[in-house]
Amino acid sequence: MLTLRALALHGRLKSFSADVAPGELVHLIGPNGAGKSTLLALLSGLQRGEGEVALDGQRLFSYSGRELARVRSYLSQHAPRPPAMPVWHYLMLHNVSPAPQREAALMRLVETLQLSDKLRRPLQQLSGGEWQRVRLAAVFFQLAQPEGRLLLLDEPLTGLDVAQQAAFDALLPPLLAAGVSIVMSSHDVNHTLHHAHRVWMLRAGEVVAQGDTDTVMTADSLQSLFGIVFHQARLAHQRWLLGEALPSTAENSYR
Repeated sequence: MLTLRALALHGRLKSFSADVAPGELVHLIGPNGAGKSTLLALLSGLQRGEGEVALDGQRLFSYSGRELARVRSYLSQHAPRPPAMPVWHYLMLHNVSPAPQREAALMRLVETLQLSDKLRRPLQQLSGGEWQRVRLAAVFFQLAQPEGRLLLLDEPLTGLDVAQQAAFDALLPPLLAAGVSIVMSSHDVNHTLHHAHRVWMLRAGEVVAQGDTDTVMTADSLQSLFGIVFHQARLAHQRWLLGEALPSTAENSYR
């Protein structure tokens, strides 16, 4: 589905090669400034770099803008709000495949993300969490048509409460079952542990580890990545990773 060959951006991301299979969920994890957003921007086709990205065997930059919008949807980490635009109009801007059944698909997303009572509200009047849910509804709506192949999400859980995170998680399995590949960044190591199929670990602009989740997400690898101690626990038949500051880090913070 998605092929990366020697993908790099000078000063921001070192050369990286990988493949993402249809229906695969890949999480990017790492400290702030590790290069996660840069990598997602390169995969989206909105940032040019070195190397090559191919989607369905076709080079990403050979797609026209219209073609790319129909096969790939991208949630950036931050986005300005268009002034004086109601939520419904913003969502309809992402209707890349007009058809009678599309509005029903959008309304299902709106209900799932708890936005039904906000469709007439101007974007400028939304809270940060509401704006994030509107943006999520938009990118899911854009991809919810037969040509959708790749969903890229940069910190999609930002601003979502526990119930809204659960609603987000419920939206992914149908897409994955339909063969859509999903690559997303996350700061929640346990969310990654419990949901990702594969993990790419980034530090200082370099992918330092990649592989299946159980292999990559270990206490030792996370301690090396984040510089804090991680402990493993088991609760409700699930594995959990708990982090705590190293003693030297705590001591230095008071100097």
